[in-house]
Amino acid sequence: MSILMEMSMFPTDKSESKSKEVSEVIKIIRESGINYQLTAMATIIETDTISEALALVEKCYLKLEELGCNRVFSTLKFDIRKGHENRLKTKIESVERHIGEVSK
Repeated sequence: MSILMEMSMFPTDKSESKSKEVSEVIKIIRESGINYQLTAMATIIETDTISEALALVEKCYLKLEELGCNRVFSTLKFDIRKGHENRLKTKIESVERHIGEVSK
């Protein structure tokens, strides 16, 4: 099974710039060993189970709490598909077969 999760998480009670706190969230994701893709607006993560994806969300939140964030905004979107894997890569390749190379 492939769980694609698009996640955005940041504090709303800190400064206008969120890069410091977002960097700490990305560090948690990177250190988890889970396949991910950072974009300008969110991070896309691919796991084998939904519980693995949700556990990572909790770790990220706990990091922001540890940093003293009292209010956190987060969005999550899921694309769950049985019998598939490596969709972070293959979904893009599928589009490229139709229109050629895209920006990544």
